[in-house]
Amino acid sequence: MSGIWNDFNSAQSNSNVIPKGTLAKVRLTIRPGGFDDPSQGWTGGFAKRAATGAVYLDAEYTVVDGPYARRKIWSLIGLYSPKGPDWANMGRSLIRAILNSARGISDKDNSPEAQARRRINGFGDLDGLEFVARIDIGQDTNGDDKNEVRGAVTPDHRDYAALMGTAALPIGTAAPQGYAPQQTATTRPSQPASAPGNAGRPSWAQ
Repeated sequence: MSGIWNDFNSAQSNSNVIPKGTLAKVRLTIRPGGFDDPSQGWTGGFAKRAATGAVYLDAEYTVVDGPYARRKIWSLIGLYSPKGPDWANMGRSLIRAILNSARGISDKDNSPEAQARRRINGFGDLDGLEFVARIDIGQDTNGDDKNEVRGAVTPDHRDYAALMGTAALPIGTAAPQGYAPQQTATTRPSQPASAPGNAGRPSWAQ
């Protein structure tokens, strides 16, 4: 006996994971963690501190439109790891890409105006930003696949304008509402490595 109700090998997979490499416009929400360190520029209660000493932003990304509209993705943006600077460097790189995408800045643009747009007054400036995310796949604490956001698409990408639903914001136009660039960027001192790892989280984040 054969047929679609006898052989289910051809049935669509029930995986709830958005395919790796999908580009989608998302809205970033930072779920507050209550940890502040003004010496690092971490204020407003947005950062979280794990028992291991790692500090991060707990990010929620909601897909705005397209075939995955209203789907949510949760992942971490690293700020500090006791194991070294790698996680913080990745976090800063992701935030730069998010700002470039949300504010319509070419990653190659190092003009004074572009540099000003890559500055924020605090993490509250990131909350609510809409940008084009490049969706990736990682693993949760059980080893199952889960979506993550590790990169953003900037105006240099051919599909950026269509995905954002608007043309890239040219340098010299008004910045987004509520944006006021800070005067100096924060620096982070190097930290000693320590602490064992936890499953489902990058080793440098533990």
